[in-house]
Formats: sequence, C-alpha cells, structure tokens
Amino acid sequence: MIRKTTFFFFILFSLHTLAQNKEVTVTYISESISLDALLDEPAWTQAIPATDFWQYFPTDSIHSRNQTEIRFLFDDGYLYVGIKVNAIGNDYIVPSLKRDFRAGGSDNVTLMFDTFNDGNNAFLFGTNPEGVRREALVSGGGTEIRGFTTSWDTKWRGETKKYDGYYISEWAIPLSAFKFREGETKWRFNSYQFDTQDNERNTWIHIPQSQFIFNLAYMGDMIFERPLKNSKTPISIIPYVSGLVGNDHQADDSFSEFNVGGDAKFTIGNSLNLDLTVNPDFSQVEVDQLVTNLTRFEVNLPERRQFFIENSDLFADFGNSRDANPFFSRRIGIATDTSGNSIQNDIIAGARLSGKLNNNFRVGFLNMQTANDKGNEIGGNNNTVLALQHKVFSRSNISLLFINRQNTSDEDFILPEDEYNRVVGIDYNLANVDNSWNGKFFAHKSFSPMVDSDDYAAGFRLQYNKGNWRVRGSGVFVGGNFNSDLGFIRRKDIFKIDPQVEYLLFPKKGFINRHTFGVLPIVTWKPNLDYQLADYNIILRWGAELKNTGSLRANIFNRYTYLFGEFDPSLSGGTPLPAESEYRYSALEFEYRSDSRNVFFYNIQTTFGEFFNGTVYTQRADLNLRLQPHFTMSLQGRYDHIKLPAPFSSNDIWLLGPRFEVTFNKSLFWNTFVQYSSLSNNVGINSRLQWRFAPLSDLFLVYNDNYITDNVFAPRFRSINLKVTYWLYL
Repeated sequence: MIRKTTFFFFILFSLHTLAQNKEVTVTYISESISLDALLDEPAWTQAIPATDFWQYFPTDSIHSRNQTEIRFLFDDGYLYVGIKVNAIGNDYIVPSLKRDFRAGGSDNVTLMFDTFNDGNNAFLFGTNPEGVRREALVSGGGTEIRGFTTSWDTKWRGETKKYDGYYISEWAIPLSAFKFREGETKWRFNSYQFDTQDNERNTWIHIPQSQFIFNLAYMGDMIFERPLKNSKTPISIIPYVSGLVGNDHQADDSFSEFNVGGDAKFTIGNSLNLDLTVNPDFSQVEVDQLVTNLTRFEVNLPERRQFFIENSDLFADFGNSRDANPFFSRRIGIATDTSGNSIQNDIIAGARLSGKLNNNFRVGFLNMQTANDKGNEIGGNNNTVLALQHKVFSRSNISLLFINRQNTSDEDFILPEDEYNRVVGIDYNLANVDNSWNGKFFAHKSFSPMVDSDDYAAGFRLQYNKGNWRVRGSGVFVGGNFNSDLGFIRRKDIFKIDPQVEYLLFPKKGFINRHTFGVLPIVTWKPNLDYQLADYNIILRWGAELKNTGSLRANIFNRYTYLFGEFDPSLSGGTPLPAESEYRYSALEFEYRSDSRNVFFYNIQTTFGEFFNGTVYTQRADLNLRLQPHFTMSLQGRYDHIKLPAPFSSNDIWLLGPRFEVTFNKSLFWNTFVQYSSLSNNVGINSRLQWRFAPLSDLFLVYNDNYITDNVFAPRFRSINLKVTYWLYL
C-alpha cells in the first residue's frame, strides 16, 4: 500500500513538473504577414499554438473553460503574434479606448516576455477586444504591484477583430522593442487572459492564487527556430515645444513661458539604453492625487515623470520602500524655498544608461543637473546614481548602490552642511524558483559634512508564500544621522519589526472564493533613547475574495504612541497634545468592494474608534460609472471626523476628487480631475486634452485652475499650457 501511495504522489509531482515546463516554437518565416486579424497566411496554420490554459480565478485547480490560442512567427526584424481568444458570447467589457488600460474588470489578453531568462524582468504587451493596446515593464520578479510600469512606451502594430464567440488579434512587434542577447534561441514566456463573461482569469502556465498573476517565477519557454540576430535600433529623437500663460491672482501677476527641449534614445549593443534629456518639461503629467495624512510623518507619492520610470527598479528598489528608500526620484526637480514651501526646481539636463551587459549583469547610471535659483536661495546640484546588479542562483541578485548629491553653486546662502550628501549600499534580493521564498537584506551608509557616526541603515525581509500560508519576518534599523537627500526616509533613529502571518482558506461552496486570516504586529523602538518603545500597531485581519470579483475586509487596530514632540491629531492648528505623553487606542475598519464588471461599481470603507485621547470616524468611498467604451466617471471621497476633549481641538476634514474621462477614439482623449481639500482650503481643476496624431507623438492642451475656499470662493492660480511632442526615428 505504501509503495502504491508513493508511486501515486510521484506521478502527480511529475505531471505537475511537466505541466510547468511548457514550450512553444517560434517559427522563422521569409514571407510577409498582413495585419488583418484573419491569420489566413499559410505560416499561421503551420505554427503550433500555445494553448491549454489554466484557471487562476475563481479556482486554480482546473483548465480554463474557454481556451486561448497564441501562435508565434518571426523574421529578422519582427516578432509576429497571432492570438485567438474564445468566449461564450460577444458581451465584452471594454471601459475605455485609451492606451495602457488596466486589466482588472475588463476583457483582455496579456503576454509577458522574459528575454534574458532571469525571472526578474519582462516586457509586457496586451490588447482587448476593441484592439486597444498596452505595453509595460515588469520588474522585481513580478512579486509586487509597484513593479508594474505602464508608462513605458514603444512602437508596435496590432489589429483586432471580433467574431461570433471569439476575437482575433494579430501583432507585429519590432525585435528592437525588446532587449536580448544576440544569438539567443530561448525566451521565457507566459500569458494571462481575463474573461468577464465567464468570470475567469486564466494563465498559460499554472499559477497558484497565492501568487500574483504576473509573477515571473511561473513561465514557460519560447524556442526560436534560429538564433536571434543583433536587432539594429534606430536613434529616437523626441523634441517638444511648450507654451504656457497664466495668472497668479493672489500676487496679481500675469505670466507666460515658452520652452523648447527634448529627449533622445540610443541603443548600445542589443541590451543597453542611453537616454538623454535637455530642459525636460513635465507639464502634461497628471497632477498628484491629494491624500489626507493623519500621521506625523511624510508620505511618498508615486513618480509620474516618464524620464525617471524606464528601468526605475534598478535605482528605486534599494532598501525599504516605506522607511528607508535611499533613492526617491521625485526629490530631483523639487526644492524648498526660503518660506519652507516645496517648489519646482528646473532640471537643466540629464542622462541615463541602463540595461544588461550580459544575461546576469545589469547596470544603471543616472545623472541630472538642476538649476541655480538665487531668488529662492536654492543652489544648483548635480545628482548621480550608480546601480550594479548581478544575478545569483536561479532568480536572486546582489545589488550595489552609489548616490551623490553635490552642490555646484558658490552662493553665500549654501550652508557647509549642504555641500554634499552621499550614500553607498549593498542589497541582496532573494527569490527561489517558484517564489515560495523571497526576501531582501540590505545595509547602507551615508556620508555628510560634519557627520561621522550613527549614519547607516539596515534591514531584512524574508517571506514564505506557498499553499495556504504566507509568513514574513522583517525589520529595519535607521540611524539618527542617516541621511539621503535623494531618498525617502520616513523617520530616523528607529528599530522597527513588522512580521506577518496569513492563512488562506478556500471554501468549496458558497459565494466566497477565498478567506484570508492574518496578524501583523508593527513595533518601533528608539535606539538612541535606550530602545524606548516609540509605538506599536497590532493589526488583526480578515479578508474575503468573492466569486463575483468583489471583496470584503475587516481590520482591528490596537495602537500605542509615545509623542516625543507636540502633535495636533486634529490637523486644525489648535492646541497640540504635549510632548512626552503616551496614548493607547483601538479602532475597527470595514471595507466592501463591489463587482467591478458592473456598469456601476464602488468601494466603501469605514473606520471608527479611539484616536489618541479622543475618537475618529472615517468614511471613504470610491464610486465608478462606466458607459463603455467612451466615458467613465469616478468620485473619490473621504470624510474624517476627529473629536478630542477640551482644550484640544476637533475637526471635520473633507477630501473630494471627481474624475471624468472621455475617449473619443483611440487617438483623442480628454481627462478632467477636480480635487477639493478642506485642509488646504483649495479646489483644484486639472483638465487635459491629448491627441496622439502619430505613433507616440502627442499634442497636449492642459488647463489648471485653483480656487480659495476659506470663507470666500475666489480664484487663486490659473494657467493653460499647450505642448507638442514628436517621436522621430533616425
């Protein structure tokens, strides 16, 4: 009996292993391919498709009901992709006609290509039934959402048509859009597909639900019939012209600006990118979304500027992203004036070299020069980042970092302690073959004038994620004198641990697809005060993923805070809580997300309980209306009612953000984002019209307006900007 059981499990293990070692052949052709979404050329009929997709949702244990077929061809210049996606009908969800759509809540198919076979980075291409395309870069092994960069752009062509019960998409992607080693015969590949009509998410390689659907540990192989040749990439020149007129109503000052600049892109070999920028202009970038921050610490907002994003993981994934990130690109081009306000500091020029020297060695070099601003007493700076990364074992790597901010002005207002700041560091990023183990270990040291002690940071994170368990051990130390002028250091002189244990339960019946039970204790001490307890937050969690794509969540928070300085939790400017006081308080939080496949869907979150020595009630809502494919509207709102006993203040804080998006067609888009914050007494309007008149070439018309809402409603600042960019291939 034991022998039979052992043999049975051996067969199951072998079948699973074989299922994960899928291959698809990429056939070399010399004939021409017409992109008409018919797949009627003889070469397509001879190509053996990648099929036999697995369900990822609602279950990960069976094959998908409606199979997708993907065929590959190539010649010396292009990779051709022919895709047939089967469905139970033609009632597809396509929220928008805008490029770089999000996959969730819509029908689409996505392909990922790991061209260096390292399990850490991939190129992503996708489309939906209306033929709207998207492309992205996936970094960090696909283990975190923040490793998903949709702002990357490249030129490629595609045609999609809907038929009765399926749609076909036919692509031609220039091989120059990829980076790979000359002579390569194999890429790692996977595909995932969202089917809203049958409520399925499917993957070519079998991926457990405990992992992200774009995890790069789970990929098969593309085998090329011939070795890939060196793909000559043209030089890309992207000039722009920009004109702005505006009025500062508070200063009673009208102004106008005219700017000319641009970027250039070069490929060195087949795997290195050199990007140059002169007088970069980011006027078309969407404004930041306002947040209500009830903590005592700074929050970091995502980078939106295109130049800083490509291969950004090489520079930005060092250290601890929440507490000790040594490089945070938003620091470049932002400075503090004499009144303590954050203002834009012009970037004169910059260069970035990034990519791979071989299959195992990545390099990143970034240098940006900012302008001298005497009027605001801001000195010019040269900002340099060097990152080296070498692959070890199957998917892990060791990375070295050097950061240098050097003052380049000789102004009298530059203090000696502001002359320079440097950081050196080493990180080890762990990821095993199936990503059941992953983690990070790092040690960084800063160098600043007149500082020679307590100037380092270190941390670790080790996570086990397999089957029903997710277990993490993690901690971070930040010295009191550790400083990175180009980084995000939330607070100094801390030793913090934040381990986590989660258990996943998958019911066989009912409307709940998955339960998640978890506990997360976050505890922080102050090393320079004999490791005095600074705060803790013990979080008990329960979450439920519903079979209709909705979700439920409940959290219990048990907190302790010791105030080392005065703080007003109401953010009203009233009497602050005194320094050297301590507080213990608890709260509850509930959240419900509705089915995102509906025309109207929403997210409601409620928090209530104790807050320092008072109480808090927070209500968040995110309402969405989709009139596909041309119009979407959303309303994000937050209300905080903070009540503290006398003589301390209470406050009612409002934050509202309606957003409207109109996609007239695949080339013309209009977005309007309105934000109201009672904390800043401001209503802001950002309205942006974008016309993509040629591939990757755009005309932007951007209108910004701000109004004071304190006692009166009056204009504060108004501007209108016209910008044209054109992508030239030489």
